[in-house]
Amino acid sequence: MTELLIVRDLATHLFTPQGIIRAVDGVDITVHPGEVIGVVGESGCGKTILALSIMRLLPQGIGKIVRGDIVFEGRSLLNLSDDEIRQIRGSKISMVFQEPMTALNPVFRIGDQIMEAIFAHQDVDRREAREMAVEMLSRVGFPNPHKRIYDYPHQLSGGMRQRVMIAMALILKPCLMLADEPTTALDVTIQAQILDLMKDLQSNLGTAIVFITHDLGVVRVIAKHVAVMYAGEVVELAPVEDLFSQPYHPYTVGLIESTPPAEGAFLKEKRLNT
Repeated sequence: MTELLIVRDLATHLFTPQGIIRAVDGVDITVHPGEVIGVVGESGCGKTILALSIMRLLPQGIGKIVRGDIVFEGRSLLNLSDDEIRQIRGSKISMVFQEPMTALNPVFRIGDQIMEAIFAHQDVDRREAREMAVEMLSRVGFPNPHKRIYDYPHQLSGGMRQRVMIAMALILKPCLMLADEPTTALDVTIQAQILDLMKDLQSNLGTAIVFITHDLGVVRVIAKHVAVMYAGEVVELAPVEDLFSQPYHPYTVGLIESTPPAEGAFLKEKRLNT
């Protein structure tokens, strides 16, 4: 199968007053079309910096890719101009950020924020863009989306704000979505709803997902393959069931042993949209 994304020997450093932080240090990851791969590790291991490197959204003046390559659909993202990478962000590669309340602009209605992504990449009028936004809000489980499109972020629960972020990420049907801890700030019931939603959308749209999390239980539910990161490196890469049944690296063993037994959070049941 043709590779969609190849991260090859990637090294990203953060240049701070305290010194150089090797946030990503020689990472190799391959993602195929329609695949869901989990990237798991403790806070500070480099997961988010890896995603920001792929998106080329590193903090200006601090983060820098110093080695390696990121190849998407056969093209090196590192060789693209700023205008070229902007055309790919959102339309080809999208990202769901960890904190929807800070990622969403509090002074704009959610519909306007979703439509902004449409206007950036497609030549459509406002009526057509609104129809696209309403349809996507419906797909991510919004009741009365034609009315809720006029809501502000503060009028929504955490789970519904995260659904808005997913709608924004998928509105243009990208080939690849990077999901950075999209369920971390949610309680376990809403977490399960969001995971079910992402699996359904991935199945229907065929979008490949790089799912970043510190939670092995979440990885086991959504991913087929898992990359375990530690201190900026991928120390183990394996099919999800092999990782749990026969972990190779001592850090992976420690992660698994520190995870509480799965309880009823991810059982299939009827749930309220919250």
